[in-house]
Amino acid sequence: MVDIRISGRRVTVTDAMRERVQSKISEALKVFDIKPMSCDVVLRVDKNRSNPDRRACEVTVHVRDYVVRVVSESDDMYAAIDDAADKLTRQMRKFKTRVVDRRQRATRPQSDVPPVKDLSELLEPEYIPPVDDDLLVREKYIELTPMTEEQALVQTDLLGHDFYVFQNKETGLVNVIYHRKNGGYGIIKPKIASKDGEA
Repeated sequence: MVDIRISGRRVTVTDAMRERVQSKISEALKVFDIKPMSCDVVLRVDKNRSNPDRRACEVTVHVRDYVVRVVSESDDMYAAIDDAADKLTRQMRKFKTRVVDRRQRATRPQSDVPPVKDLSELLEPEYIPPVDDDLLVREKYIELTPMTEEQALVQTDLLGHDFYVFQNKETGLVNVIYHRKNGGYGIIKPKIASKDGEA
């Protein structure tokens, strides 16, 4: 059974809330049994003018070299927990399909398996202009994990982000993979200067 660590921000985690999290999130994690796996759940009340008592349940699951994260908000904490558990079930199924099952298929003989499309066909380098806004609202430090472009693509989906910063396993350089507005993905790579000074 996965150890679920539960904490609260601007809210006292009651025994009833703790039991609800244990019950619902444990059920969501049963999609498949894989180790190592750890789970952190943060219950919080977000204070803002438009909705001063917005409840949120944030679930972060560390499974092997991946992170699966879901957030659900509601006026009721129990509804937020239930919705987060439903979202987590879907994300864990996606993880199982895209990562675990793919690895198992890769170990089988490839004779009758159609070729997988090369990731580079889905990615088009595209310049993203900076946003004209001089207000820094958040600063975040991240750990760069060496991974392939395909792994970064999967991680972007599992986190539900529009982009993902990672260290390219093949080049050792920092890359950014992102969802394109008109579909597909893009990747940003640094341009490396050659020894004679030409890019």
